[in-house]
Amino acid sequence: MSVKSELLEIAKLFFKLGCISFGGPAAHIAMMEDEVVTKRKWMTQAHFLDLIGATNLIPGPNSTEMTMHCGYERGGWKGLFVAGFCFIFPAVVITGIFAWLYVQYGQLPEVEPFIYGIKPAVIAIILMAAYRLGKKAIKSKELVVLGIITLMACFFGINEIIALFGTGLLGLLIFLIKKNNNNLNGFWPFFLFQLSDPLKIGTFKIFLTFLKVGAILYGSGYVLFAFLDSELVANGWLTRQALIDAVAVGQMTPGPVLSTATFIGWQMNGFEGAIAATFGIFLPSFLFVLILNPLIPKMRKSNIIGAILDAVNVAAVALILAVCIQMGKDTLTDWRTIIIAVASLITVFYFKKLNSAFIVIGGAILGYALTFI
Repeated sequence: MSVKSELLEIAKLFFKLGCISFGGPAAHIAMMEDEVVTKRKWMTQAHFLDLIGATNLIPGPNSTEMTMHCGYERGGWKGLFVAGFCFIFPAVVITGIFAWLYVQYGQLPEVEPFIYGIKPAVIAIILMAAYRLGKKAIKSKELVVLGIITLMACFFGINEIIALFGTGLLGLLIFLIKKNNNNLNGFWPFFLFQLSDPLKIGTFKIFLTFLKVGAILYGSGYVLFAFLDSELVANGWLTRQALIDAVAVGQMTPGPVLSTATFIGWQMNGFEGAIAATFGIFLPSFLFVLILNPLIPKMRKSNIIGAILDAVNVAAVALILAVCIQMGKDTLTDWRTIIIAVASLITVFYFKKLNSAFIVIGGAILGYALTFI
């Protein structure tokens, strides 16, 4: 296959995923695993897991960075940029339309009946991915224990980044004990500085603010809103109601939740603000993945780093399960959502080669139909 054909294939796949990937990072990664590992066999399940583990250790939106990793694996650095852009583009356009409507009419369109059915359907997709990835991630009894510890940590409210780094360090400790080596070196994520200023914010300031957030945002994209509350609302650049509505936009649109930066940028400085915020929030991810991806095979060859990756991979599967359980508690609130979830679960496990897009679309249609009963 020629380079041009590969890039076109990457563009089509990730544009499609960008249009149908509801449900947050865990759901996005589940759909990607189905497409690039199970269906297209661009990489092995083990390498896909390593990419997830490595991605969890760097700042930025995990699922968006995974699209870039997948694009790089298929089409080099060009594939990285094509995959990332095509995954982000649909969400940014849809969010931009919502932002324009919000400015014009002061409220958001009603799409809840469709989202009502999509959420329980997405739970089934996540469970299937956790099942497949878990089979590859669990290589020993110690890793089973580490996975259970991570899951319990999430249930007790421990931050997911602390859980990931902690599990990685435990994996390293187990490796060193096995090797009778008592020299344990820890590592710490770096912390952030506050951007101060002012009374007025222009396009360049919007870009710098979102660039900073994109460069240090760990964990779920929803952490974004806590950052923006302290960066923008506290400085009087954005109302809290506009931020709350931005959260709603993140829930009702497909693709990365960080596309809500487009919505917020538009509220702050119109179309130019939307473009500045969007470029700022996503630019660090492209650079991080461009640097990290070629290093992952070398990292895997190191016994010490390999032990950390194994532990982090199990932790990542545990986090996916934790997200799924939390989504279930929040979503499965009546007989309608339970029916949609069970039907979707049966479908994904029985028709294993069925495209996840049909699960999402089917959930949306069923959700819309059942809301009238």
